[in-house]
Amino acid sequence: MITLDIISDPICPWCYIGKTHLDTATQRAGFDPFDVSWRPFQLNPDMPREGMNRKTYLEGKFGKERAVQFYKQIEDTAVEAGLDVRFDLIERTPNTFDAHRLIRWSRSTGQQSILVHSLFLRYFVNGEDISDRDLLLDAAAAIGMDRDVVADLFEKNADREVLQNEEAAAREIGVNGVPTFIVANKHVVTGAQPPELWGTVLEELSEQAAQQTAEA
Repeated sequence: MITLDIISDPICPWCYIGKTHLDTATQRAGFDPFDVSWRPFQLNPDMPREGMNRKTYLEGKFGKERAVQFYKQIEDTAVEAGLDVRFDLIERTPNTFDAHRLIRWSRSTGQQSILVHSLFLRYFVNGEDISDRDLLLDAAAAIGMDRDVVADLFEKNADREVLQNEEAAAREIGVNGVPTFIVANKHVVTGAQPPELWGTVLEELSEQAAQQTAEA
């Protein structure tokens, strides 16, 4: 397996689209060589713990007209990728720090990508507030994590500093936007690249594996 670190934020629509494009490429190729780990990056690290009214947030960040145009482009791209997104259902822009902590804890279950996908669905399709700890506990329980253990970890602020350091390390190596894909700790793919690009990556990886086998 080839390591693939995906630096993302579960409220980033391009992250949802980017992972969908990667999945499409692996399905087309008929194989998936990646051992995926999801890494934290907060688009809004200064977001209040309780989040913010989405309309207020978008107009403050982009301006009213630009926000409409920006998210229309995202919606069109999502539809092309086969996704159903419902931005109209999202009432609040959440703080994602707890979601990132849960994603980190889920690594040990082997269900990390399933959890991340469920958070994408909850936010972009159902319009749910993924900063809500009860919602996060439900998501954890759905992949087999012990709800009481996770609740205790939240209450004790477990791994808070670890997560902050991991995100700081990503910024220090030049990550300033998501999604960022790091293949085998050396090749970087940024943004929601189309399935065709990932198809080329997969073809190259397949050729390298075949050559290494022949040389062995």
